[in-house]
Amino acid sequence: MGFIKAFAGALGGTFADQWKDFIVPRSDVPATAAVFGAEKKGTDASRGSNTKGSENVITNGSKIVVPEGTALITMQDGAVTGCITEPGGFIFSSDDQNSQSFFSGNGIISSTIKSSWERFKFGGVPGSEQTVFYVNLKEIPGNRFGTQSEIYWDDAYMNAQVGAITRGTYTMKILDPILFIKNFVPMEYLRPDSDVFDFADMDNVAGEQLFNEVVGSLSAAFSLYTNDPSKGNRITKIQGDQIGFAQSLSAAVEEAYQWKSSRGLEIVKVAITAIEYDEDSKKLLSDVKKADALSGGRGNSFMQQAVARGFQAAGENGSGAQGMAFMGMGVNAVSGVMGGMQQPVQQQSAEPAKDPYEEIGKFKKLLDDGIITQEEFDKKKKELLGL
Repeated sequence: MGFIKAFAGALGGTFADQWKDFIVPRSDVPATAAVFGAEKKGTDASRGSNTKGSENVITNGSKIVVPEGTALITMQDGAVTGCITEPGGFIFSSDDQNSQSFFSGNGIISSTIKSSWERFKFGGVPGSEQTVFYVNLKEIPGNRFGTQSEIYWDDAYMNAQVGAITRGTYTMKILDPILFIKNFVPMEYLRPDSDVFDFADMDNVAGEQLFNEVVGSLSAAFSLYTNDPSKGNRITKIQGDQIGFAQSLSAAVEEAYQWKSSRGLEIVKVAITAIEYDEDSKKLLSDVKKADALSGGRGNSFMQQAVARGFQAAGENGSGAQGMAFMGMGVNAVSGVMGGMQQPVQQQSAEPAKDPYEEIGKFKKLLDDGIITQEEFDKKKKELLGL
């Protein structure tokens, strides 16, 4: 009893001629659908024209096609009786004791669902009438998220708590159709003639639950991302890193709600359309960016230019009072500023009195280097000698 494999891959012309009636997924299914029923197809001169919609029920001898990117699940009395995840054509036989009800091929998904099959498969001998459903194994797009108020997280880049309102979309994938059917899909979608289980349906309470769980995991996801050294700890990278942030969000959702382990679901990609920081975070981000701009070689270059401009302004000052006071810090302080390591003025005032002739030699070097003018040098020389 169960399924017999008739052929692998897509339905070819030969089988289209031999199979006058067979069952395929419904043709009106959107890309956001996760679980949907089947319909009967009849072949004529045009091949593939619809004849009538089925009631998601197969019986002995039914021929069914499993397209690429879908899984076939059969159920009886709420129990899983069959699972097929490899593409091809199959015949349901209720009187063949040697036929199989589990086909997974050699793909990645085969090892994922084998344990679920052993856990949830039908314990007895199923009857000849089975309810059949298709499960979408492709990426399911268009799942939106957004926060109405600020979420907060500890940000390693800004070394502080950050608050923001954010919104975007994500794609997810069903990794284990058996877990998904058994543990998450409401029974109202698993009956004959049931509606399509569509995540884009506003009345789908299960889809709304996933939305709330994603929003509830955003703070943890932002924290995981910005505190991961391999991501550079940069909040600015999130909007351009769909897969990287998806991994952080998926990890946060798994830790809080066990999507993968209990429901067979995983977040694949995330596109953040907007991040709006609160006022404190905006000010902090501006300060951090300025600090970054003045760090390293760029900061040293900026300080050297600032010191040079200060000496130029001192030379152009007619009275020379402020300029000479600035220069009176001594050449050691000047050298420290030029190297980005200016010593505090308070420490300079605490130093013992210096030899005037030694000081004159230092200012002579500044004159020779073109940093001060002859007039400034002569004036300082007279001050040091008490003339």
